[in-house]
Amino acid sequence: MSKIKRGVLLVNLGTPAEPTKQAVREFLRVFLSDPRVVDLPRIIWLPILYGIILNVRPGKVAKNYQTIWTDLGSPLMATSIAQCEQLQKLFDQDPDADYRVELGMTYLNPSIESGFRKLKEWGAEKVVVLPLYPQYSTSTTASVLDQIDEVRDQFDFEIDMIEEYHNNPDYILALADSVKDHINDVDKLVMSFHGIPKRYVVKKGDPYQKHCEETARLVAESLNLGNEKWEMAYQSRVGKEEWLKPYLDERMEALPGEGTKKIVAICPGFSADCLETLEEIAMENQETFIEAGGESFTYVEALNDSPSHIAMMKRIVESKFQAV
Repeated sequence: MSKIKRGVLLVNLGTPAEPTKQAVREFLRVFLSDPRVVDLPRIIWLPILYGIILNVRPGKVAKNYQTIWTDLGSPLMATSIAQCEQLQKLFDQDPDADYRVELGMTYLNPSIESGFRKLKEWGAEKVVVLPLYPQYSTSTTASVLDQIDEVRDQFDFEIDMIEEYHNNPDYILALADSVKDHINDVDKLVMSFHGIPKRYVVKKGDPYQKHCEETARLVAESLNLGNEKWEMAYQSRVGKEEWLKPYLDERMEALPGEGTKKIVAICPGFSADCLETLEEIAMENQETFIEAGGESFTYVEALNDSPSHIAMMKRIVESKFQAV
């Protein structure tokens, strides 16, 4: 009996092709045009986007990207490629299964559609999509589903998606293991998640905040941390409306005055290091904390292509195939 050919599409947000103003502008144009990301009426939002943001932001953001760019390019892209390669190697060790792993990005290249096309050319019969967003949000995970629905009819294989894994035991254990050796001599572990507008939760019923809070609690429990030894916050807010609180930058300013001088920071919502972790957290927020009187700030990198992270991906993908 022939083995079922199973395709796996890993999906992340996307990245500019280069750390240049022009490339960043194109990325922001596509990213911020998604109604899932900014849900204002188009008649209001598009003039702001094209008239102000795309003329003001790209230069500054490009400079930020330049501080983290590597010989392999964007850290997010380099890590995403490595994750695919390592997951493929792990699947290849199983002689009883036939898997092919491809990469897709919600914005720009390689696209989700191009990933599906590669899997079709390979001969995939069933495909599981794994968006690397542990906590579900309408601003991230739902955008992946939107794009799948747009192209689903072009492909003759079954497509299913893993919508979240915020409390998956393997994920929690991998996070705890990544940080356990860093927290012995510090005052507090800070877990920072990407923020979203509060009304997404209040008016739309987005489960993101609940998922983030449960992830943070489970990691703290796994590390046997008392309530005084950890906290969570939200980063990357923009605009004037209220976002999920507490705000990370405000906590970085306040913690030293509260007696918390040494901290370790992790970002459990990011499966791969990127601009928001390497520049915003490890540089900007570290500077804010130290200037406010902090003595030590250690950023622990994302799970990236660590063996425990790749093994977790394999298990949850296999479980999804067994369930469909």
